[in-house]
Amino acid sequence: VQLVESGGESVQPGGSLTLSCVSSKWKNHIGWFRQAPGEERKAVAHVFGDRADYADELVKGRFAISRDSNRIYLQMTELTPEDTAMYYCAAAGGLRWHGAEWRDPASFSDWGQGTQVTVS
Repeated sequence: VQLVESGGESVQPGGSLTLSCVSSKWKNHIGWFRQAPGEERKAVAHVFGDRADYADELVKGRFAISRDSNRIYLQMTELTPEDTAMYYCAAAGGLRWHGAEWRDPASFSDWGQGTQVTVS
């Protein structure tokens, strides 16, 4: 599976961005992660069917994940400098997860190259 992210750019604090991820094949689980320099990769959001999960401690109601077939979006609003990071799209197959598997990068088998978001 190939995943290609786009939409990252430099924005001012308080601004909004929508990131896109295009997957070459359908995968049940799609996650968005982000990684800032010197930090570990962290889950931001996840979608499986009509269910969405969010890392509330990071996004605090500001982000929304959506899916249209093999296109997955991450709408981000009220951006702050703390949101500055490389954002990655990740995919995995399988049935519904019932725990916090979506937070673990190891749960995902396929990754994109990332798109840079800079808020300053």
